[in-house]
Amino acid sequence: MADFEGDLRVPEAPGVVRPRPWALPVVVNLVMGVVVVIPVWSLVLFAVSYRFAALGVTSGSPTENDGMLPWAIVLVLLWTAFLAMWIPANLLSRRRVGASRARYWACATLLVLVPTTVLTCGIAVR
Repeated sequence: MADFEGDLRVPEAPGVVRPRPWALPVVVNLVMGVVVVIPVWSLVLFAVSYRFAALGVTSGSPTENDGMLPWAIVLVLLWTAFLAMWIPANLLSRRRVGASRARYWACATLLVLVPTTVLTCGIAVR
């Protein structure tokens, strides 16, 4: 019994292909990357319309008279909804990988930005 106490894993059958431990986090973050396109583009639009216009880098919309409050409400709701999905999904899939926290979250952040970058570059090239 002493040999069995620490190892409760079932031995694998020969020829069985196990999925890679990083497969689930990669898929989860790429799918979430498609979802984050809307919050990222809304944030960029807000920055161009208000923050950069206040600095004189861009010109604001001449018909804009609502102020920043509606934008702030929409951005907070979008980012809250996205983060409420992204963080728990990554906490669940991080357990399978066994990587350090810093490495996992850095990879997850970069992976979630891939679809936004691809779509932005694709639109810019057109």
